[in-house]
Amino acid sequence: MRLFPSRTIAVYTARLLLTRSAAFLAALVVILMTLDLLGESSKILAVAGNTDADLWHYTALRVPQLIALFLPFAVLLGTLVALATLNANSEVVIFKAAGISAHSILAPLVVAAFGIAVVNFAFNEAVVVHANKALSAWQAVGYGRLARAGPAVTDAWVRGGDDLFHAASVTGSGAATVLHDVTIYDRAHNRLFSVVRAAEARPMPGGWRLTGVAAFDVARGTERKVATTDFPSPVVPGQFTTMTVTPAWTPFWDLVPAISEQRAAGKRVTSLVAAANHKISGPLSAVLMPLLGAVAAFGLARSGRLFIRAVIGMFLGFAFFVADNFMVAMGGFGTVPPLLAAWAAFLLFFLIGETVLFRTEE
Repeated sequence: MRLFPSRTIAVYTARLLLTRSAAFLAALVVILMTLDLLGESSKILAVAGNTDADLWHYTALRVPQLIALFLPFAVLLGTLVALATLNANSEVVIFKAAGISAHSILAPLVVAAFGIAVVNFAFNEAVVVHANKALSAWQAVGYGRLARAGPAVTDAWVRGGDDLFHAASVTGSGAATVLHDVTIYDRAHNRLFSVVRAAEARPMPGGWRLTGVAAFDVARGTERKVATTDFPSPVVPGQFTTMTVTPAWTPFWDLVPAISEQRAAGKRVTSLVAAANHKISGPLSAVLMPLLGAVAAFGLARSGRLFIRAVIGMFLGFAFFVADNFMVAMGGFGTVPPLLAAWAAFLLFFLIGETVLFRTEE
């Protein structure tokens, strides 16, 4: 009933998984980075002033993305090779003859995969998110020189009830928020009644105080100008000052408070909640790989079906990645609940792996 009947076997099998996964990851990153550079180097060097140093800068930003993307694949391939090797050398037969169950054989691999998942999570949130943001900003200017950041919030659109607010820029926060070059589309029951333009708008209880106002009455076709006026509205300053959150650019520990701010401002956070949960379930998918690849570990190697069993394990692993990406996309669209989008594929394939293992080996 012990988790690891033999410390020697546990260390041996875990080392097999770690070394083979690392080898596959290194090979994948080197090959894919080389192919990526062949396509992007001409674009980078075509910009005046760019040199070989910019190619190395691009590589430094791209490699973390490749590692984060292909680490689960590398664990899957490393699992299949490690388990197939144990099976081909009849080591699995020796383990089972010594009274070690299938779950005990896989337990060291699962623990090693969990360690990989923890490292993957930390690497994603400490390194990859910053690389994503920097590379996206660099690509947005065509690999040229980045301009200085402008105002914190510009071109902000907010809806309050049927009314639409547009501010060219926003400064300050809370009660000190100031909207500049404001346009308010005063609507009711999907009908436009007036368009109010103001040089500035400041929050007040129950609405906004407008300065330098020009109000156009749609029904009469007339315009009225006043120095100041009060416009009642449920719109609050936080709806302007909470900036758009990009989960791929935001660490998990910053994303959770940002979701709370967005929710308090009345903004939709379904896709953000799904992304926050997937920041955990994504790296944790490495723990599933020994279970899904277990089909390659058992069965007699001399039966001639070892290759077929390895292919089945690979199919299960890739089916998981397809299902996981599909559910994450559905969560981003708001089609399925956030928790289901992030965890459904993980739980489903965990049950599939356990069912196959119990039915065939236990």
